[in-house]
Amino acid sequence: MSAATSENLDLLRSELLAWYRSAARDLPWRRTRDPYAIWISEVLLQQTQVVTGTAYYLRFLEAFPTVQDLAAAPQQAVLKAWEGCGYYARARNLHRAAQEVVVRGMPTTYEGWLALPGVGPYTAAAVASIAFAEPRAVVDGNVRRVLGRLHAELQPSSAWLQARADALLERAAPGDWNQAVMELGATVCTPKKPACTACPLRAHCAAYASGMPERYPAPKARAAVKHIRAVALLIGDAQRLYLERRPENSLLGGLLGLPLEAVGEDEAPEAALGRLEARLKARRLERLGEVRHVFTHRRLDLEVWRAEADLPLTVLEAVPVARVDAKAVALLRAQPGLF
Repeated sequence: MSAATSENLDLLRSELLAWYRSAARDLPWRRTRDPYAIWISEVLLQQTQVVTGTAYYLRFLEAFPTVQDLAAAPQQAVLKAWEGCGYYARARNLHRAAQEVVVRGMPTTYEGWLALPGVGPYTAAAVASIAFAEPRAVVDGNVRRVLGRLHAELQPSSAWLQARADALLERAAPGDWNQAVMELGATVCTPKKPACTACPLRAHCAAYASGMPERYPAPKARAAVKHIRAVALLIGDAQRLYLERRPENSLLGGLLGLPLEAVGEDEAPEAALGRLEARLKARRLERLGEVRHVFTHRRLDLEVWRAEADLPLTVLEAVPVARVDAKAVALLRAQPGLF
């Protein structure tokens, strides 16, 4: 029987909430109802695992304890605190949104959160429900898996998922409910080898009853990964380097990074290196090696060269840099005495 239409729906809700309140992980953002802190956690956890996300969360709040602190900070300080989290556009949007909040006040509703830069339906529903008890159901990857298995739905659409999440929502405790469903998906109803015998909802679960819970739901179709090649020059040393600011609308927009030159589809890397060498008036080039970095839908293969040039150098520790740049600098650090 479908969980959403079952006469045992109240039992399902009470069983899941009881499980959550006794078994949920003790995470720092669950110890507060501060909407600012909850907002930061939700943005960070969209792109990081809980273990690493916790460290980033604590680091970010130490740097910017209040929304006023975040709004007043220079953008480069915000990006530095975000370093290692990826998707730097989210940090820039967070900064812009904080500035709006300081002017207009902290939103208390789903619609108010949704109006902020960079805040989508998931984040708006999460913060509104957890911080303000607004009955809004969230849908993320964990919720998709739990609902897909409860109903044995192989290919749930976005509309189907939102409708089922809305129908299941415990309106008297929406924040705990949303966190309970996500916690279940993260710790019990996992993609592979779900711990069905430990699941508080197995009696309601159509996928469990089928004997093939891992079949549901089918994985989402992944977009093809675009392969990008580029060359980079390391000018300076492992502590002080020549860095260029990348365009705001680029993949790593707003960050300082090594000077790069894209390699054309039918081009040899030497041609791109020649353009970079000429533009920077570089000399004494020496190849260091290659690094590979995978973004969500892109793979960057970067050929790294050291060089000399009469250009201003920046202290690396003082500015935020992307992981791909850190990987390139690691090639230099692995060769002591090079400079």
